[in-house]
Amino acid sequence: MKISKVVSAIPPSQTLAIDAKAKALVADGKDVVSFGPGEPDFDTPEAVKNAAKAALDAGLTKYSPAPGFPELRKAIATHYQRDYGLAYEPAETLVTCGGKHAIFEAFLALLDPGDEVIVPAPYWVSYPPMVEIAGGKPVIVTTDESTGFTLTPEALGAAITPRTRMLVLNSPSNPTGAAYPRAALEALAKVVVERDIVVLTDEIYEYLVYDGFEFVPFVSVAPGLKERTIIVSGFSKTFAMTGWRLGYALGPKEFVSACAALQSQSTSNMPTFAQKAAVTALALTAGDLAPMIDAFARRRELILRLLTAIPGVTCFRPQGAFYVFPNVSAYYGKRDGDRVIENSFDLSDYLLEKALVAVVPGGAFGADANVRLSYALGDADIERGIGRIADALAALR
Repeated sequence: MKISKVVSAIPPSQTLAIDAKAKALVADGKDVVSFGPGEPDFDTPEAVKNAAKAALDAGLTKYSPAPGFPELRKAIATHYQRDYGLAYEPAETLVTCGGKHAIFEAFLALLDPGDEVIVPAPYWVSYPPMVEIAGGKPVIVTTDESTGFTLTPEALGAAITPRTRMLVLNSPSNPTGAAYPRAALEALAKVVVERDIVVLTDEIYEYLVYDGFEFVPFVSVAPGLKERTIIVSGFSKTFAMTGWRLGYALGPKEFVSACAALQSQSTSNMPTFAQKAAVTALALTAGDLAPMIDAFARRRELILRLLTAIPGVTCFRPQGAFYVFPNVSAYYGKRDGDRVIENSFDLSDYLLEKALVAVVPGGAFGADANVRLSYALGDADIERGIGRIADALAALR
């Protein structure tokens, strides 16, 4: 059977591929330490689970409107007013099948063939393929540690062409954990308004920030941004609800209406009882979330200390999310017997095969000098896994 050219060109997600390899080894009885998954190792809060159970008992198992359960759309708007002082109407919100779905729909709704989308690298693995599926052209702009893995206004301005339609911002970032302070966002906003482009801002790690860093929604830093900004977030990371597949987007009414039409012809709607539970999630307080965030903060310190103790390994200190992105290129060119470690893919394969440790190659994120490790796992596993990495790297010649 002939597969379409568009789908044939889609690369598999490296994060999911690594996770599948690791799980296959575990199924064979291997003791694998996996730093691959991008999901919290905490359970969904009891209040959220109880709300889902109550919704099921109440018979909320039918269709909801395509753009989402009205109560949840109102709760999303209330969250942005309460926490950030941003005035959104429920009609400017959209419930989706996870944050990934919201991003995918945004590209489909806003891009025409040949439109350019500026994607700062390192980037989340799915941004470029999604742009291409929608008929657009990803324009990759490389960032590095010298700018804290953030895009500068000068680099943004230089990347804009007459075909530029959109900029993608991810703060805090997957894979680096880098986050944009207010001043940096204000500088980018000037370019965005002057050059008349749309911004898709992926803010799914908004609550997961450390060292007193203040998360600031991009749309709040300057006048004139709301009508040109799509906010994407969701419940997976903050509320440990990855398997619930609930996300959302906020944007102009015409955008939401377009995406609602798209959903009406694809997913129809998200599970109604899960949407009811998500209303409860948005009502949780900082105190409810503090234990998980504090645990991530402690693990971040642990994994940074262990990684930077390995000769030749350097690591940016992330301000948010639950990833570290160490530079391991000092080990490229070294050998494991007859095999030469030439890049992050080779090194990741070597660590999984020889050390039974799963990491994600940085090349999948547009930064081949690095690998990504999630610290959404227990302290003992972090210590054991980094110890294995240290021994495996020391064995290279």
